[in-house]
Amino acid sequence: MSRSFIDTIKKRRTQYALGKNLPLSQQDATALIQEAVRHTPSSFNSQSSRVVILFGAQSDKFWGFVKDALRKIVPADAFPATEAKINSFAAGAGTVLFYEDQDVVAGLQKQFAAYADNFPIWSEQSGGMAQFAVWNALAEANIGASLQHYNPLPDAAAAAEWNIPASWKLRAQMPFGSHEGGFGEKSFIDDEQRFRVFA
Repeated sequence: MSRSFIDTIKKRRTQYALGKNLPLSQQDATALIQEAVRHTPSSFNSQSSRVVILFGAQSDKFWGFVKDALRKIVPADAFPATEAKINSFAAGAGTVLFYEDQDVVAGLQKQFAAYADNFPIWSEQSGGMAQFAVWNALAEANIGASLQHYNPLPDAAAAAEWNIPASWKLRAQMPFGSHEGGFGEKSFIDDEQRFRVFA
């Protein structure tokens, strides 16, 4: 059995030490992200995931929105540590914003009323798979990334800045860039706690 896919999954790690030196052009990185999302499965082939890809100053601007929102709610004495963390995301080459289109979800709820309660859940699952697919695609291309969840703090500012449709709901943010640091050892809980196999 080929191990290439499992090896790619193993290669994917959270990278907080990001730099701006991508091993791919912006055009190729964009194509890679688009291809990963395009081929992500979704319930009823709804394709509810939406993505905004920000490079350079546009990515910096997004993290500026996050920083401005946090400054209003984080105590002043704790803000320097918060600011340093946000700056580490802005240090990357770009950011992927992951959205789920609520109009698609509502349309499916109307069309298939018997499953109405499930479509928001399935949308979240599709979104999670899109995030995982992009993260692994970036890892395979030797691009570092991490997954963040600062929504809904920057949602309104981002929507106004990049003309995001009102139906798009921000679910996650993925800063990405060159690897500027290593990784710690990854630990795993015992298999007995996670798996049950019957034959």
